[in-house]
Amino acid sequence: MKKNNTERMGTAPVLGLIFKMSLPAMFSMLISALYNVVDSMFLGSYGGNSDALTAVSLAYPMQLLMVAFAVGTAVGVNSVIARRLGEGNRKEAEYAATHGVLLAVATWMVYALLGIFASRPFMLLLNSGSEQIVTYGTEYLMIAMVFSLGSFVQIMLEKSIQATGNMLLPMVSHLIGAFTNIILDWFLIFGVGFFPEMGVKGAAIATVAGQWVAMFFLIIVLFKKNTGIKISFKGFKLRFSVIADIYRVGLSGIVMQAVGSLTVALINFIIKTSTVYGSDVSTAAQTVYGVYYKMQSFVFMPVFGLNQGISPILGYNYGAKIKERMMKTLRYAVVIAAVIMFLGTIIFNVFPEPLLNMFGLEPDYIDIGIVALRRISLCFLPASVGVVFTALFQSVGKGVRSLLMSLIRQVIMVLPLAFIFSRIDVNLIWFAFPIAEVTGTIVAILFFLDLNKKDFSKLGQ
Repeated sequence: MKKNNTERMGTAPVLGLIFKMSLPAMFSMLISALYNVVDSMFLGSYGGNSDALTAVSLAYPMQLLMVAFAVGTAVGVNSVIARRLGEGNRKEAEYAATHGVLLAVATWMVYALLGIFASRPFMLLLNSGSEQIVTYGTEYLMIAMVFSLGSFVQIMLEKSIQATGNMLLPMVSHLIGAFTNIILDWFLIFGVGFFPEMGVKGAAIATVAGQWVAMFFLIIVLFKKNTGIKISFKGFKLRFSVIADIYRVGLSGIVMQAVGSLTVALINFIIKTSTVYGSDVSTAAQTVYGVYYKMQSFVFMPVFGLNQGISPILGYNYGAKIKERMMKTLRYAVVIAAVIMFLGTIIFNVFPEPLLNMFGLEPDYIDIGIVALRRISLCFLPASVGVVFTALFQSVGKGVRSLLMSLIRQVIMVLPLAFIFSRIDVNLIWFAFPIAEVTGTIVAILFFLDLNKKDFSKLGQ
């Protein structure tokens, strides 16, 4: 990438720059959401019942935890690269990118071991009683985790390239990986053509295959194309100061996303352990919650893509001490996110039954799902502010504030409320989410006002 392409983050018109930086990431995130949902749609019709769909729904928190470490670490690397480029120090930016690849490989090794030894115990912890669900979930998790190297490296390379202002190549890698996954899903789950019928195993193999193909694409690109940053191990020496700088932001990102994984797992556990309703209702509620979590990604993923686009702009201008462009970027981003979330709220409230029918759910599941989608989706609009402010705090190296926001939204508020409501009626659980998001938004605004008064006031205009 040419130098002036990086410097445009400090000079180009803000709104146009946001769209130019964000649209590829938003599109690629939507594609990622699509193949997650396609997995579940295929599995919802596999086997003649909901066991396969329930299994991957219960397995999902462990996948989220894995993604939390991959994305959180990569966000830390992205922040360091963007700030060093803003300071004009390209060598240190490239050193951070190289450290990031090493951290991705090291983290994968940990999760490969967890996949081997923790998959079945995890499924036994959350399942309401079906051995078939445990078997399906264990098979899926072991494959998804042991062969997750492609995911870890692909995410790290994607965030490193995004930090230079290049959003197109990461989008292309997502597209390639997603289409690989979707195509293989059909062939491997149901046994189309000369492929054997593999069911849940086939879904897991399709997922990791897509991740590896996306990883190889980015590796080839880094060697063949000038992306604005180089990753090289020639003369490389591990520097703990660089790792500390990465995790100063990345650790909060890891914890924030890990909190999401913990929340999903504990909500499922809360539903399982409630004695107000029987195991059939518990299983239905768990399945519906898993389906919701996949579908809400179509609303949240574009906003996360928006965050990917604005993060380099915010980080660059913070490093360059240009406050006006930072604030303008933030204002535009909040408005765009609010529009996306508002549309999502309308869709979930007007069309809940058609959305649920796509997954082949049984009638009792549909009844619970309609109420769940309408009530949980009330959290979308307030979440738009919190999600964007998370990107701001991470981009300027204030990751602890993002962490505190996530803890308030996803642990401190939602879990106690869900526990209390679950002891009254299963349909009350879903109100815990909008209440928690409103609280998190209030905290985000208070954090921003404090930061604007103390830190941003020192920046130039």
